[in-house]
Amino acid sequence: MDFPRALRERRTRRHLSQLDLALRAGTTQRHVSFIESGRSVPGRNMVVRLAESLELPLRERNDLLLAAGYAPAYPEHALEDPVLAPVRTAIGHILHGHLPYPALVVDRGGDLIAANSAFDLITEGAAAELVGPGTNVYRLALHPDGLAPRIRNLAEWARHVLARLGDLEELRTELAGYVPQLEPSAGLLGFAVPLRLLTSYGELRLMTTVTTFATAVDVTLAELKLEAFLPADPATAAALTAAAGARGACAAADRAPESL
Repeated sequence: MDFPRALRERRTRRHLSQLDLALRAGTTQRHVSFIESGRSVPGRNMVVRLAESLELPLRERNDLLLAAGYAPAYPEHALEDPVLAPVRTAIGHILHGHLPYPALVVDRGGDLIAANSAFDLITEGAAAELVGPGTNVYRLALHPDGLAPRIRNLAEWARHVLARLGDLEELRTELAGYVPQLEPSAGLLGFAVPLRLLTSYGELRLMTTVTTFATAVDVTLAELKLEAFLPADPATAAALTAAAGARGACAAADRAPESL
């Protein structure tokens, strides 16, 4: 990677002038101009400051450091690494604590890391190869063998999903091919786009929230996203509570000793 070009591309992508970046990084416009033209070679600390000032993801900060000839500043551990054991414990607590509502954790590409038991209601009827750890939740959402046939507002929801793909261009192209050219429904959408999903407990109307680890300095941890589903109306809340009760009753029956 050509460092001056890489820095310039990231600055212009964020619609910042050289002066804007200089002020953020605590340097001068002249210095930024010299760096982008290749007339000045920045030190490691300056590269880190520039990357932080551009608010780049940790992976991109490491890439920028490598392009400048320096070692990465941010570690990247596999989620199974003992170093991230407290993270795995925290994720488990969060997923369990969100019950009876569905919640899941995905990586930067949208691949499923973990989900709570309430997520089973979301995925019911989907093809087995689209469900489970390591599968892609965006593909699950829009694939004709996934959730798509049961989504009542597919046009709005598909736009919401595709808008979240960022630089995952190959995945975006694939998923866009699954979505028919539907017009969004007329009228007021409300305060958020709900997922209107048909299930064995009736139609669910779900809002979503996305949470990240704000103080992460590990690349893997920084890229994790916790997506939590919340009921958008009382009927959905009641349905999710009823589904949780049914799962609990089944689990209790499975644990009960057989009668003689």
